[in-house]
Amino acid sequence: MDKKLYWGAIISAVAGAAVSIYMTIYKLTDNNSMCLGSGDCATVNASKYSEVYGIPLGVIGLIGYAGILLVLWLEKRHPLGKEYGNLLAMGMSFAGFIYSLYLTYLELYVIKAICPFCVASAVAITLCFIFTFIRFVRGEN
Repeated sequence: MDKKLYWGAIISAVAGAAVSIYMTIYKLTDNNSMCLGSGDCATVNASKYSEVYGIPLGVIGLIGYAGILLVLWLEKRHPLGKEYGNLLAMGMSFAGFIYSLYLTYLELYVIKAICPFCVASAVAITLCFIFTFIRFVRGEN
């Protein structure tokens, strides 16, 4: 197993979880001083697309990143994890990647504002998908 790819997936998921926690705090407190840069994150955060059924996207992202981390952790510790862990982590990160593409589209063409933290999360999930995909193609678990 290429430990660099495994740890790359873990580090990118941890980074994504950290961004998700930050964005959840920002959403729940509505503290615009947490918005860095041009202030576009305030616009994105106030949009109807910042929640799904009343659940902030930061919470949903945190659950997704935590799930990926759990699966990667179980990959070393459970027989099913050893056999299917990376496949499951790749599928989860692929779903997150596709959803982040949709959210990026919304930012660019519907909301017309770019949130730097949303971009950071999109980069994190993209890297996580790339690392798990390469491991999958190589047949690594």
